[in-house]
Amino acid sequence: MQVGGLQITRKRKTPRTGRRTAIVDIGSNSIRLVVYQGAARVPAILFNEKVMAGLGKELASTGAIAADSMALAVKALGRFYRLCTQMDVDSIKCFATSAVRDATNGADLLQAATKIGFETSVLNGEEEAELAGLGVLSAMPNAKGIVGDLGGGSLELALVDKGKVLERYSFPLGVLRVADLRAKGKDKLKRHVRKMLKKTGWDQDAQGLPFYLVGGSWRSLARLDMFDSGYPLPVIHHYEMQPQRARRLVSQLARMNKAKLKAVPGLSTSRIPTLDDAAWLLSFIVRYLGSSTMIVSAYGVREGLLFQNVSKAESKRDPLLLATEESGAAQARFPANSKLLGKWIAPIFAEDPPEWQRIRQAACNLGDVAWRANPNFRAERGLVMGLHGNWVGITGAERELLGQALFTSFGGGNSIFAGGGKLASEKATQRAICWGLAMRLGQRLSGGTRNPLEQTQLRKVDGRLEIIMAADLRDLYGDAVAKRHMQLANMLDLEPVLVTE
Repeated sequence: MQVGGLQITRKRKTPRTGRRTAIVDIGSNSIRLVVYQGAARVPAILFNEKVMAGLGKELASTGAIAADSMALAVKALGRFYRLCTQMDVDSIKCFATSAVRDATNGADLLQAATKIGFETSVLNGEEEAELAGLGVLSAMPNAKGIVGDLGGGSLELALVDKGKVLERYSFPLGVLRVADLRAKGKDKLKRHVRKMLKKTGWDQDAQGLPFYLVGGSWRSLARLDMFDSGYPLPVIHHYEMQPQRARRLVSQLARMNKAKLKAVPGLSTSRIPTLDDAAWLLSFIVRYLGSSTMIVSAYGVREGLLFQNVSKAESKRDPLLLATEESGAAQARFPANSKLLGKWIAPIFAEDPPEWQRIRQAACNLGDVAWRANPNFRAERGLVMGLHGNWVGITGAERELLGQALFTSFGGGNSIFAGGGKLASEKATQRAICWGLAMRLGQRLSGGTRNPLEQTQLRKVDGRLEIIMAADLRDLYGDAVAKRHMQLANMLDLEPVLVTE
């Protein structure tokens, strides 16, 4: 499946690195422009704006897009096209989903979009489900379960496993339609939803699998749950909830007024009217499927559209390591030596499990990102990069470890950062502190350059933490290096030893 787009080519006024792709998503509830730059595997977002046009709000009653929604949509598309030209994008991909494909006057909006300058593809339900599944796989390569993408006009479900979308379905169960269905009676709605879900055949096969949440309404529910549970991170991606939390959200929303909901950090006020219906549907689905857990994905259809175009080799790259490598290289003082730093400290952490090794390497990839900051705030800068960076392929607990390693590496000391240690285990957190001290030693020894790391070794043997170097390099081992050598050795309960050959 390939979704077409309008290619824009022009002579650039200033050179830049990285291709820019704009995606315009004409959904049933919102219309959004996202401009990405860089590798499609881990695209960086340059710009993101949505307009809540509500194209599907009257579909159930009239079968058409309301006049005011049509006007809002056309106005938004005009602004978005103008922004695309000003941002000098290389290509625009514009697509529409449920409301446009179902509305009797959907063609009118497509015609208006064409007049503005967009070449718009209308996705069918299975295509939409496929892209949602690919988006989740892009962010979570090991995802295995059911992807649920809740839009305004439809609900897409996809079964994913081993990096592939295996089955996909689309149902007219968007959040804007659920309210009309609920008005006909709860029992009738349950029968209606159950009848649709039965078509998947997953009532047995999907039992015990995770359920991956995609779509603004379900992400907003997760924001509410994060607030209610006191979750220590503001990052929505890979936030995990137990299935019973969905039912709790239904009862919680029944007790909360709009003022209280507006106080929830990160919760879009435009989503508040649909939260109750979104929570009811989520609760019903995870009970029907017997889901083991619910996991939020920040990636969805738009990222799936990008992911489908990457090469097979590129698609297999670890998204966290690739993103941190690119970000670290862009901010390094000297040509990036992140891989070399990771290789230099690796021998003393050989017993780390594979899931720790990749977080350690991600920290090394970012090992030079705070040098421009005021020295008194470098540790905080590193912590923010680790905790709040726009990373995927990483859990909340792993974010804590990444932030801790960078906090320590940039001078935060041997203690856990303020507010840390709530998601990761104590053992893992202490290990991350050791990673940070080792990175700090390597950066001081090398000054951030390559040759000293290539010409020396760090190893752990017979109760000693040894730095090995040629005799003519002895000058590299200054007082500052010796101090950091001792700090790391003490943390590992080893004796610091310099070995010259």
